[in-house]
Amino acid sequence: MKPSRMIWTVQPLLISLFIMLISLPPQALGADADKVIGAVEDIILMPGKITLPARIDTGAATTSLDARELIVRDNIAEFRLSETYGGKIMKLPVTGWKQVKSSGAQQRRPVVELDICIGDKFLRVEANLMDRSRVQYPLLIGRNVLEKGFVVDVRKTRALPPRCPELASP
Repeated sequence: MKPSRMIWTVQPLLISLFIMLISLPPQALGADADKVIGAVEDIILMPGKITLPARIDTGAATTSLDARELIVRDNIAEFRLSETYGGKIMKLPVTGWKQVKSSGAQQRRPVVELDICIGDKFLRVEANLMDRSRVQYPLLIGRNVLEKGFVVDVRKTRALPPRCPELASP
């Protein structure tokens, strides 16, 4: 076979191979795939390994945690979790403040960093604090968490139980 004819034979094969490679899903190439979560998930809040049900809300920009008896003093937020979830008193540094529109009203809320476990992902996330005693879920997961590798399937609930390797340590 002549070299010029061989090039014309090999070229279509290379093009076909290239098209097949770029059409593969990312996980086939070794990339982490997004985790599918449902409309409600159990989340583990650290420290304390406290399991909380969380509403997944793609419409909320940021995550929000139920903070009862919230007091901010010297840039430290002190609050209590609901008795339903152990009533633990937490003290966390305030990393900022967030203006939040909720039901037509504007609120200024303190923002803290939380360590949480969703599925097998251990994440440090920002969350604003507010008294959520009038709503069903003590934790609302917003887009600031979802953009870390999650896709929401609203037909599912509790699709991704928490099982972070970090939880195995004492």
